[in-house]
Amino acid sequence: MDNIPDWFMYFIMFWAFVMLGFMAIGGYFMFRKFLKVLPMRDGKSKLDWQNYWVERSRGMWPEDSKDFLDQLVAPVPGAFRDIARHSIAAKIAQVAVESGSSEVLRNHCIEGYIRATPKRDYRSLVSFLDKQGIDYTPYKHLLNK
Repeated sequence: MDNIPDWFMYFIMFWAFVMLGFMAIGGYFMFRKFLKVLPMRDGKSKLDWQNYWVERSRGMWPEDSKDFLDQLVAPVPGAFRDIARHSIAAKIAQVAVESGSSEVLRNHCIEGYIRATPKRDYRSLVSFLDKQGIDYTPYKHLLNK
């Protein structure tokens, strides 16, 4: 042990802490995913409800609404884009079905996008909508909750 330089031992300790940090971060995200799969009071999980709304609205999406959804999820990093598209599409579908509409319209997309976005991301949501020139004034009350 006396032959091992001190800097090498510090190097090993540094990487041990880095690995523990990465494991803690990964565990946090895995735990969040696990919570989404747990059933709620009604017996369905959050993911079950997302799948339900997506399936329920399968034939209600015209091409322009699909393209608009792709435009809305464009700022999401590529690795998470499919998951974000699914959860946002589920919220948009819920808004469209509950409004009694026969197809998903642009205003449903904007309202569902705002409702699906967590509060912590409202600042980036508003800047993205402003940058894209999307009028969200009828839904500003949703941002103030």
